[in-house]
Amino acid sequence: MKHLCIAILTLTVLTAMVVAESDTSEKAKSRKKKKAKIANAASSEKKLDKNPAAPPTKKKNKKKVPPTAKPAAGAMSPANPYVSSQPLRANNPIDIILLAEFKAQGITPAKLCSDPVFCRRVYIDLTGTLPPPRAVAAFLNDKAPDKRAKLIDVLLNRREAHTYWTLKWCDHLRVKSEFPINLWPNAVAAYHQWILQAVTNDMGYDKFARALLTSSGSNFRVAPVNFYRAMQQRTPEGIAQVVAGTFLGSDITAWPEASQARLANVFAKVRYKSTVEWKEQIIFNDPTPNTPGVLVMPDGSRVTMTAFDDRRQLFADWLISPKNPWFARAAVNRLWVWMLGRGLIDDLAPGTKIKSSASAKLLNTLAAEFARAKYSQRHILRMIANSAIYQQASIPADHSAKAKATFASYPIRRLDAEVLIDAINYVIVGHEKYFSIVPEPFTFIPIQNRTIALADGSITSPFLEMFGRPARDTGLLTERNNNPTTNQLLHMLNSTDIQFKLTKSSRINFIMRNTKLSVPQRVSQLYLLILSRYPTPAEAKTSLEFLTKRRFKKGRSGEYAFRDLAWALLNNTEFLYRH
Repeated sequence: MKHLCIAILTLTVLTAMVVAESDTSEKAKSRKKKKAKIANAASSEKKLDKNPAAPPTKKKNKKKVPPTAKPAAGAMSPANPYVSSQPLRANNPIDIILLAEFKAQGITPAKLCSDPVFCRRVYIDLTGTLPPPRAVAAFLNDKAPDKRAKLIDVLLNRREAHTYWTLKWCDHLRVKSEFPINLWPNAVAAYHQWILQAVTNDMGYDKFARALLTSSGSNFRVAPVNFYRAMQQRTPEGIAQVVAGTFLGSDITAWPEASQARLANVFAKVRYKSTVEWKEQIIFNDPTPNTPGVLVMPDGSRVTMTAFDDRRQLFADWLISPKNPWFARAAVNRLWVWMLGRGLIDDLAPGTKIKSSASAKLLNTLAAEFARAKYSQRHILRMIANSAIYQQASIPADHSAKAKATFASYPIRRLDAEVLIDAINYVIVGHEKYFSIVPEPFTFIPIQNRTIALADGSITSPFLEMFGRPARDTGLLTERNNNPTTNQLLHMLNSTDIQFKLTKSSRINFIMRNTKLSVPQRVSQLYLLILSRYPTPAEAKTSLEFLTKRRFKKGRSGEYAFRDLAWALLNNTEFLYRH
């Protein structure tokens, strides 16, 4: 830091000399005054380097600071930065149902999470991105009682939210060029763009499902027909298995054989035809007349079928009918998984009765609300995010199994691979290099693109592979692996790539070299950037002690120590996990 201050002073003096030669005498005097202010600031900076825990003081008003005094810094978090002092109150039907269940079972729910925790959580869960420091600071300074609800509304309409939820649907719908799905790049581009537009416009989920199930045409030109391409087994039985998992939230292999056969029969006339264009296919319904009669649905209900009916149309009518509870249940259950890590119900096979429980009651309530809101996924996401259940702290007050099963605290999960690398790159202003094993055509992704915006599951990177990005082979949630591994820990702690990016980071360097801020204030800004909150007094004290001890040890500069602190925060579980 001493060398840095000398360099700043030298550069300032040289600049002033050059300007003075071509400036008027009055301006030259002004330049000299400015130079003197900078020199005073640099002098204060040297004092802070020697004792970063104390602010610069005037000699006349100099007072002794007791050893137990809090370090002078910018804004700070309370000793426990994760919980709010506000009580946990019911905000909507989700809370009414689950809080009543907690009371009935003697479960103590977690406290309400703090504002900085909520701000970070809702940014990550709704947009897949870290909140900018200015947004966090503005949110913390906002005293409006409904500021959380307002933030949720803003985020749900952000482009990042549309991109992030498109990513989730692309995982589920197996959007991938190469083996084993083999959509090919042209189809991937069309399919991804169609899904993105559907999410952006909040297309009703009933219309979304009908388009996927009933479309016919070229997979390069009619995007929804790629639903029938993006599966490994393009037989009636293979299609039925994918349809059951996608729209009914159920594993068809656990169904009775008769029910499996009924669903397979719906897709018995789906055909695939190649064209002269490279790797293009036409998906269509075989026009051969049906034998007039009855088409039996998976739950046993019977639908009259004429000779020229498209069976897919009849199935779609049954599926999205308000009388069919399994369609809406499966949809809201999936949204609950995406927001809270696990579902309310594990399997929703058609025709089966759900056992009476708070989870079942909540699932039915959400399904009814979903239908009432014309199948708006955004409406359900807003409802979940506004609930007190979602806004609980991740620190449980009750550690029993039944408390965990009934969502008595926010479930902690590691960030998804795409979200994590984007978060790292945001902090250090870096970018990821992507590749495709079989580049058809040659893969090129602009460096400014976020990872959550990747359309093709075949395009990847070593980081994404290491941190468990799903292969998009089956569309199952279990394809994504967020369990920590030794290689992941070593990469975060010892990667030359991250070290290089930290060294070049314009955001870290801006905070580190901002002489308008004291060292404690810079520590506060670093915490705000990486952890989306200010440090606690204890964290500020520890950080300042670390900078003091490391600053002149073995000739290491202050910048080296500051980057070490930033690197340590990147390895903090608060950064790596949803909490």
